[in-house]
Amino acid sequence: MLEMINLLSTWAIPVLIAFIPLFAYTKRVPVYESFVDGAKDGFSTAISIIPHLVGMMVAISVFRASGALEFLVGWTGPFLQGLGVPSEILPLGMLRPLTGTGSLAYTTELIHTYGPDSMIGRIASTIQGSTDTTLYVLTVYFGAVGIRNGRYALKVGLFSDVIGFVAAIAVCLFVFG
Repeated sequence: MLEMINLLSTWAIPVLIAFIPLFAYTKRVPVYESFVDGAKDGFSTAISIIPHLVGMMVAISVFRASGALEFLVGWTGPFLQGLGVPSEILPLGMLRPLTGTGSLAYTTELIHTYGPDSMIGRIASTIQGSTDTTLYVLTVYFGAVGIRNGRYALKVGLFSDVIGFVAAIAVCLFVFG
């Protein structure tokens, strides 16, 4: 059974990549022309979202440089320690909705410091897979489409990040604790 799963996982993506253009060709879709048109649209979209990305990166830099992140960690650290949660994880929970690269760098630092098989390393890895870069996603997608009023998207996105963060910790503590 394990060999079958390994074989399936090895071939799933190459087969899918080959299947999509072949299927489009059988439906008489001009595959190459469609790809080129999509690439043109992608380039113009990338140019149009640059101001939104710059604004988000400045806000993240100000948040970290101001000491607000360290203040929040110091303030909530003792409470988390009382629950058995390592306080070193909290900055990751705050960075993950803001920046994928920053949270990945912090996760890498935690794994390098504590090891991949430590509780901190396992929780950090699980958080990386259980949450999303909500503000980045909203910036890119809403900026690309021109949506000015996200209504509930930010609230729901951040709420789901909190749930993913808490669930990742709870599952790791249950499974590995």
